[in-house]
Amino acid sequence: MGRITFPIGPQHPALKEPESFKITAEGECVVDADVRLGYCHRSIEAACQHRNYVRGQYICERICGICSHIHSTTFARAVEELLQLEVPMRAKYIRTIVAEFERIHSHLLWLGVAAHEVGFDTLFMYVWHDREIVQDLLELVSGNRVNYGMTTIGGAKMDLTPEIVDKCLEGMDVLLERTEYYKGVATTEATFLKRVEGVGMLSEQQARELSAVGPTSRASNVPNDIRHDFPYDAYDQIEFEPITSDLCDVLGRTIVRVLEIAQACEICKDLLTRLPEGEIQVRAKPRVPEGEALVRCEAPRGELIYYMRSNGTDKPARVKVRTPSLANWPAALAMLEGAYVADVPITIASIDPCMACTDR
Repeated sequence: MGRITFPIGPQHPALKEPESFKITAEGECVVDADVRLGYCHRSIEAACQHRNYVRGQYICERICGICSHIHSTTFARAVEELLQLEVPMRAKYIRTIVAEFERIHSHLLWLGVAAHEVGFDTLFMYVWHDREIVQDLLELVSGNRVNYGMTTIGGAKMDLTPEIVDKCLEGMDVLLERTEYYKGVATTEATFLKRVEGVGMLSEQQARELSAVGPTSRASNVPNDIRHDFPYDAYDQIEFEPITSDLCDVLGRTIVRVLEIAQACEICKDLLTRLPEGEIQVRAKPRVPEGEALVRCEAPRGELIYYMRSNGTDKPARVKVRTPSLANWPAALAMLEGAYVADVPITIASIDPCMACTDR
């Protein structure tokens, strides 16, 4: 049986962003895979060096639409570390609540896309209908459905009124109920299981060796979660354990994300009911003393790293971003080896890739 090498992308009807894969197959089985990146490069890191810290944060928030809040927060935390600013506790709670709203939104969006990739469009429509609940809450809290602008250097920009808190609690209760339904679908629906069970295998050893992050690693029984291991903002005020699965396949990644939706709802309810009184921001100096900072946060897709170096001016000397999508590409290529050609789309989708995040 001969081998054939064919491209998928960079422009392809099935791809929502430009990305280029080179697949080598023998019959129906993939024997080798490679990815070429760079089609979404926007010079964001270089752009930060020519703007002050406030404008740099604005730019970095636009690295990714779905993960915009965590980019903004990680940038702000790096500047706050250099300035030695202590953020008010109420602001930390608000940041964490919005981060978990963003996680719910991201995981619901992924579940819908995964259902679409395997031809389960009914589930896709159900999930994206429920996704509107958290989107409406994000708009209620921040005024925006994307790029919320909730984090400022020194705290949070918008406060939560008692009326907003009540509506957020109502929304979390509805989403918790809907998540129970999705748990059942993900674990019992025969047509869905046929397409995801045993597909895109990534062993625990491979996940560790390839430094996979986020739900991709946790679905291979690696309990890495920055929120738990190195708590920041208000995560040290709550008790939770990273959700893992030992299935090591697309089904495991689905289960981890669905359970994380429920966990995020519970975290939000806990924080909303215990929201402390006080200020939501402190004043930050425009000029940042010389120094270096390395900050890590847990984005919906996994560990997000910001390195920042200051030179005493109002502009950073260097901003370096390591996104979770970039970290997970080696694992994605390992999953493809031995897979059926028909399973390539859902296998790639299982890491929840973002080319805008990858290329910056």
